[in-house]
Amino acid sequence: QVQVVESGGGLVQAGGSLRLSCAASGNIFSINAMGWYRQAPGKQRDLVAAITGGGATNYADSVKDRFTISRDNAKNTVYLQMNSLKPEDTAVYYCKAEHITIAYTREVFWGQGTQVTVSS
Repeated sequence: QVQVVESGGGLVQAGGSLRLSCAASGNIFSINAMGWYRQAPGKQRDLVAAITGGGATNYADSVKDRFTISRDNAKNTVYLQMNSLKPEDTAVYYCKAEHITIAYTREVFWGQGTQVTVSS
């Protein structure tokens, strides 16, 4: 089993910055892609940013040029640097990790979420 734990959420004023961290641990063979999603009240969970094991990144249009995703493969950890935050960035942010098992099957694990609140 793989555990995924996020940290770094909180309350920040508009224009401020936050850095989220997400660490995968447990019975890990190989972590492939990792990503951040967010869900605001009454809305669906949407992709914010993702990064492959090789470092290729993908961003939602709404966060391009403001958010940066990065990872430390040795620590199975992914980060999300969020700058120029806006009230509409307020949501619960979830981390997703794709685990490749020793049998080369794919498993997906989610964290419990961390709240980000941006005040105007």
